[in-house]
Amino acid sequence: MINERKTPKADLKRSYTVYLEAGLIIALVIMLTAVKLNLETEPPTVVQLDEQEVVEMEEIVQTKQIETPPPPPRPPVPVEVPNDEIIEDEMIDLDAELDMDAPMDLPPPPEQEETEEDFFVVVEEMPKLIGGMAKLQASVRYPEMARRAGIEGRVTVQFIVNEQGKVENARVVRGIGGGADEEALKAVQQAEFEPGMQRGRPVRVQYALSINFRLEN
Repeated sequence: MINERKTPKADLKRSYTVYLEAGLIIALVIMLTAVKLNLETEPPTVVQLDEQEVVEMEEIVQTKQIETPPPPPRPPVPVEVPNDEIIEDEMIDLDAELDMDAPMDLPPPPEQEETEEDFFVVVEEMPKLIGGMAKLQASVRYPEMARRAGIEGRVTVQFIVNEQGKVENARVVRGIGGGADEEALKAVQQAEFEPGMQRGRPVRVQYALSINFRLEN
């Protein structure tokens, strides 16, 4: 085999790299020299600044608005009065004497309605039905009209038990109709009570009872 390092082709490759590096260095030196000569020969440039515009501030004086007063009202126009018209002044009698002893005419006082109730709702001892509810219920007759119509229910009667234990002002507050209300009212009106007691004495007490109407199967 022939040694490649001793051939002319191998010597040419090695000298090509040396020549290329030398050429780059020479070109770089020439470029730097040219730039330096241009910087030294070029005259310095002067930058001229424009003169700043001066802005003058003017003081603004605020003007006051003068309010003009409204014109005065016009004087009233005089009206002519005929000479034959006579104006009479009302005469007041100041010499009249006031008689303190004379009766004074005053309007009658308004009529006051009696708002106070003459009965109690709750007392220390409430009224007691003599004989109990069983006796009262047995005295009630079932109305034929209500029986035929199949009406059932409870009738509530409100009333006053007076100092003697008697029933006053009885009225139906809840009814069922068919004649049952009237029968319940009649039975309660015939009932007797032991009067209610307040502070050891009998008083009038408001009371209520319910009568039950039920058909037997």
